[in-house]
Amino acid sequence: MLSRVADSIYWASRYVERAENMARILDVNLNIGFDLPEGLEEQWEPLVQITGDQAYFEEHYPAPTKKNVIQFLVFDPDYPNSIFSCIRAARENARSVREIISSEMWQVLNRMFRQIDEATAGKLDDRDNPTEFFRVIKENAHLYTGVTDATFSHGEGWHFGNMGRFLERADQTTRIIDMKYFYLLPAPDQVDTPLDLMQWTALLKSASAFEMYRKTHGALHIRRIVDFLLLNRDFPRAVYKCISVTENSLEKILGESASENNPARRAIGRIFSELRYASIDEIFEVGVHEYVDRLQDSFKDASLEIRRAFFEPAGVG
Repeated sequence: MLSRVADSIYWASRYVERAENMARILDVNLNIGFDLPEGLEEQWEPLVQITGDQAYFEEHYPAPTKKNVIQFLVFDPDYPNSIFSCIRAARENARSVREIISSEMWQVLNRMFRQIDEATAGKLDDRDNPTEFFRVIKENAHLYTGVTDATFSHGEGWHFGNMGRFLERADQTTRIIDMKYFYLLPAPDQVDTPLDLMQWTALLKSASAFEMYRKTHGALHIRRIVDFLLLNRDFPRAVYKCISVTENSLEKILGESASENNPARRAIGRIFSELRYASIDEIFEVGVHEYVDRLQDSFKDASLEIRRAFFEPAGVG
């Protein structure tokens, strides 16, 4: 497969996954704001902090208010990780390989872009409730995933898209954990209070994990929540499961003979081995923030090795 084609399919999936995750986080944050005690600030600034792009926000926006953060993370056409920019980039990547992907995949992305383009032109403000808009983004992202699995041959191209989707998902799950455990960590006397438990519930909902967690563990417990989102081997948004799927697709692309000697394979393999043998007690001993921060650095290294191996001119094409 041409490196240009692989690159476009990989990034189309990553961008759709990124947009869907952001829509989910924003929707949950919007809804928990209605339940916060009167006079307590809504937790909008941590959403800016987890992007790693706080400097950009501070340069372009006066304060992390609800309206500014939604504009920044949803509609800002110049911020490359806004939902608008992600869907636009996903559509452009899909357009460049329309002859390779299925027509259904293209139709879903084209429709998503038209919807968000119209919403951006209308500039949602505080008088509007963007919950319906977030629902449309999430449903279309799920539709794109389903259509891709159902209508695109499960060969190299499909595995590149799958690899991009799950690597992005793993990264976003660690950011969701970090948002609660680092940026929203309460004072000691607030641990296990209704506000603390409400925030942990919101974290699970942000990862679409609340129902599956409750079916598995029942009552909310911090260590069990972190363990579920990082190390669970069955839940499709747990980091372990995401990296397992990523590794499998990478092995299918490379083939058995080249797999062990490829730098990208080694980078993903190191992450998978770390998660496979990790324990929740060790993670808390290291520190949850420190652990997921290290994982995020590993994801960046793996993404770089994937780009070098497959998408740069000297890579495999």
